[in-house]
Amino acid sequence: MPKKAVASSRNGFLDKVREHLLETKSKLLAEMDTEQKAQREGNKDEGMDAYDLASEERDREINFILSDRERVKIKEIDDALARLADSSYGLCESCGLEIGEERLEALPFTRVCRDCQQDREREAKSQRNYDSEDRGYRKVGSTDADEENM
Repeated sequence: MPKKAVASSRNGFLDKVREHLLETKSKLLAEMDTEQKAQREGNKDEGMDAYDLASEERDREINFILSDRERVKIKEIDDALARLADSSYGLCESCGLEIGEERLEALPFTRVCRDCQQDREREAKSQRNYDSEDRGYRKVGSTDADEENM
């Protein structure tokens, strides 16, 4: 495929990604706004017993956690949009190679290619294994004498 056709195809893909990111951000903001309105209307504690108030508080905590996740997602979307604007979107931050379109479609906020992500996951797993070995776990019910005989 000629270079011009590849660039045009890539630009079309990036336009689709930008549109998808903006649409997702808009939906998230609308959901957060709706949730905040519902929360304000539901803050009438009149006639509620202790169990209802506790349940209401638990629901507020869950909603706070969910809205925090939504804020993180919006930040990731804004970061991806910034990378689109400065032409660094779709380039792996670890190795500098282009990230495959399939990966970008599945994970539009991703900053690393599949190979670098796998390397990171292997490294994290080996670190967890090292950390768990370092803690010196004992068998349940074992004593120092039991471990000396091992």
